[in-house]
Amino acid sequence: MTIAASLPVARAQRNLAPLCVAAASFLLLLVNGDSLLHDPDTLWQIKVGQWILDHRSVPWTDLYSLTRQGEAWLSTSWLSQVLFATTYSHWGWAGPVILTAAAIALAMALLLSFLQRHLDLPYALVFCLLAMTLAAPHLLARPHVLALPVMVAWSGALMAAADRGRAPSFMLLPLMVLWANLHGGFVFGLALIGAIGLEALWCAAPARRPALLLHWAAFGLGALAASCCTPYGVDTMLGAARILSLGKSFSVIAEWRPADFSAFSPFAGALLGLLGLALTRGLTLSPPRVLLILGLTWMALAHVRSIESFGVLVPLLLAQPLSGWFRAFPDTPRGLRMAPGAPAALTAVGIVLATASATAAFTAHHTFAFSTAQTPDAAVDALIERKATRIFNSYGFGGYLIVRDIRPFVDGRSELYGEKFLMDYFAAEDGRDVSGLLRMLDENKIDATLLTADSPAAQILDHIKGWKRAYADKIAVIHVRDDRDGAPSE
Repeated sequence: MTIAASLPVARAQRNLAPLCVAAASFLLLLVNGDSLLHDPDTLWQIKVGQWILDHRSVPWTDLYSLTRQGEAWLSTSWLSQVLFATTYSHWGWAGPVILTAAAIALAMALLLSFLQRHLDLPYALVFCLLAMTLAAPHLLARPHVLALPVMVAWSGALMAAADRGRAPSFMLLPLMVLWANLHGGFVFGLALIGAIGLEALWCAAPARRPALLLHWAAFGLGALAASCCTPYGVDTMLGAARILSLGKSFSVIAEWRPADFSAFSPFAGALLGLLGLALTRGLTLSPPRVLLILGLTWMALAHVRSIESFGVLVPLLLAQPLSGWFRAFPDTPRGLRMAPGAPAALTAVGIVLATASATAAFTAHHTFAFSTAQTPDAAVDALIERKATRIFNSYGFGGYLIVRDIRPFVDGRSELYGEKFLMDYFAAEDGRDVSGLLRMLDENKIDATLLTADSPAAQILDHIKGWKRAYADKIAVIHVRDDRDGAPSE
């Protein structure tokens, strides 16, 4: 009777812990909401979302760039863009901040729920904290963050099915539909079906493997069909494939660069901790689970944006094998226990209402502002005054130019521009190819440049005949053509 009576209490505590973590994470992110507004891609995402709302359609061709106007471009994150545009139109920058913070908080709550199936709350909390720390540099108001809770729910459900030796329920397929409309990373979710399905087959009894294989294969086909339930249909896969075909240009885009170990980082600490755990505890995993962890590690080493997936998925892979390793924590003191049933529900409602009240109070007295480093207001005003229309810009200024209804030379839609264009552009803008820079300016009939204050290209143009510096501040530098024959550069 004592054991039976303690189960509802533990269940109530387990159910309330994710809600508490979600509330704490949300409020922490809200208070630091300006840090979520540091990516120029957020600007054009909102612009595209507003276009979709205005036209009640999704774009099939480029509408904004100077160099790729009219070429094929699919917005694989159209639903996220609509959500950002809607919240921004109603509440200003507070809308995207609240939306982003809520998505991250939900992802952490879901992760904790899955981990608690195998680990005591303190250990599960440690893994959640590690996941949030690793993901922190990439937690921005962008579509991949809105898809983060979907990724956690999808991955956790697949792992739960594999741990039980079963195939996933077809009730999960609406998650894939949602993911495919939120962000192009749904392709990763499709790949996880094969990887985690192999783990389920490896651990199953030989007699059950044929039937289990058929069930996982049917689920995979269903997920593939679900991923095409978007306004683009089967072309959704083609749009996602273009992002993955950028080749060498990944190395010149900040979020796609390899991990840097020249200084200690949370990711380096996580790798060392994982290695130490394996060496000191003699951790033994099934070959498919090992391959999946190695694959996630390689992705994180190859591209810093994949560190977020590493931080979320590796704990899910380790939770079940580690379930018997850690010393169990003693029962919670009687005074801290949460009664089951109605009191627990009332407590949950109280937490939600308190969080909502705190949000309303904070946003009423705080004005969120987008990063000034990505918004060269004065410089663009100067360009408009000069009636410049063909502008060579730094990569990070592309989103702001789109918002100001000026066609950028390049912007964050890297899949639109392609590998060769990006490699040539960055070589020119970084000062590694001066002749290429001058050729781009001439071939595209550029009449002005908008570059960051520390851009090597800006320093070069200071000494190039036919160009003169027309404006400069701490954020941006403008050069315009100097039509005076033989005039010295300024």
